Amino acid sequence: MIDPVIERPVFIVSDSTGITAETFSHAVLSQFEEIAFQAVRLPFIDSVEKADAVVRRITQKADQGGPPPLVFSTLVDPEIADRVRQSPCIFLDLFGAFVQNLESVLGVKSSRSVGRSHTNGLSKQYNNRIEAINFSLAHDDGQYIQGLEQADVILVGVSRCGKTPTSLYLAMQYAVKAANYPLIPEDFDRGALPATLLPFRRKLFGLSIQPERLAEVRNERRPNSTYASLKQCRQEVADAERLMRMENVPWLSTTTRSIEEISTKILDEVGLDRMTY
Repeated sequence: MIDPVIERPVFIVSDSTGITAETFSHAVLSQFEEIAFQAVRLPFIDSVEKADAVVRRITQKADQGGPPPLVFSTLVDPEIADRVRQSPCIFLDLFGAFVQNLESVLGVKSSRSVGRSHTNGLSKQYNNRIEAINFSLAHDDGQYIQGLEQADVILVGVSRCGKTPTSLYLAMQYAVKAANYPLIPEDFDRGALPATLLPFRRKLFGLSIQPERLAEVRNERRPNSTYASLKQCRQEVADAERLMRMENVPWLSTTTRSIEEISTKILDEVGLDRMTY
């Protein structure tokens, strides 16, 4: 007999977008595979009235029976946080837990400003991210080769191996100007990298993928085509990996890695550091 899946309600409460709390809660809760977490994100809880509405929603869920809901909070205002804390829940204060300790260690009080991490819309860091996104969009899939000297990294690999989403993630998250360029059968027949990329060899990083997974992805785009056939995918992947080894281009397989893992590996390998506060 199969044991029933344990279900647990989760509320992610924030005075801003809630993305930080959602990311953290997902990373933590993913460690408990036997439990099905039903998460609801409640952003922009920036007043007592909104906090009271959240309390009513949590209470309503708790009254349905079962274990009390988990609440991941990045609420900054102590009064608003205390309102939610008093609801029938397990309250996990992601903001307060760290800020109080840092205030003690640093010897200064925090600003307690609501949405502080998202208010620097005109900051240099924000503008750098926008510029990087525009660059990555313009230099997607080798469609625009001018300006490649401005790239922080140029991703290469066969079609549909994950170059575009990785480029955009690097741009949005780290302000990295990431171009990407496809490796095609003509390159493999020639046995050399595209001439366009040769001046930027030190910026190249390769992505590969298991042929079976590549065939699945390509079939979603062009079903039953030669392009998506397992035979074609096996040939292209083998040729691309051979070419990258021959040209001494560092590379990794995207098959079992998340986009976060792929991006972190690229940043480490290429020597980019974009974490600023």
